Amino acid sequence: MTMDRRKALATIAGSMAVAGIAGTTVVRNAVAAQPTKRPELKLDKKGKIFHEPLPYVSLDPEAGLDLSYTNKLAGDCMYGVFATVVEMLADKVGGPYLTYPTTVTRFGAGGIVGWGTTCGALQGAAMAIYLVSPDPTPIIDEVFNYYMYTSLPDVKPKNAKMDIVPSTADSTLCHISISHWTEASGAKAFSKERTERCAHLAAAVTRKTIQTLNAQLAGEFKPVNLIPESVAACRACHDMGGEMENTRGKMDCLACHSGHDKMKPNIYEKPM
Repeated sequence: MTMDRRKALATIAGSMAVAGIAGTTVVRNAVAAQPTKRPELKLDKKGKIFHEPLPYVSLDPEAGLDLSYTNKLAGDCMYGVFATVVEMLADKVGGPYLTYPTTVTRFGAGGIVGWGTTCGALQGAAMAIYLVSPDPTPIIDEVFNYYMYTSLPDVKPKNAKMDIVPSTADSTLCHISISHWTEASGAKAFSKERTERCAHLAAAVTRKTIQTLNAQLAGEFKPVNLIPESVAACRACHDMGGEMENTRGKMDCLACHSGHDKMKPNIYEKPM
């Protein structure tokens, strides 16, 4: 039986050698046909997927500022933040960062392919933080509150092409952030100035993200940008455990809702 098997294998090998490319195709198809086992996911005490961050080392926030500006112009806002952190870690750590598919983050541009939802810079920051932080939530909260309530950009990259009028977003939404900036600057939403502004903004968010991750790594992180009392007051009624408990969120409510109105008027309703 053993000799018969060897002869059979020799015959197959000879046929593949003669066939050349066809033989290679056979091998590839045979490999592709092999069943692959998915890795078993670890679950925490709550039954959620266990968070296993990749290794992080302290990075230079100022170098991140300049690289992020360039990356944003090349691949848009989410890419500008996320790819910068990954590229800097690839230089220092190597390993998984060397082959991480950062271009997948191009979808975040303009609040997810132009939909004006969560700012791509914040999406990139949150993804980078979750990739490396053992306790990502407070770090993400810090960066998001910084973005919402700080007049940005608050720093200029060395390789920036122009000065940019700063503005306060009052929201994590791309739509509101850009609208507030166009009002402050007088520029148009699809102008070269706006493109430059978002590059400055992504760079500032990257710098803040790195600074905050560095602080956590050193055991020195203390939140500075906190949810305002006005937002906390709204949440006391509308969030978990509140009298109404009819919504979820950490954003400033008044960026979209006025006063204690139930909802903004429906603009599609015909007047009586």
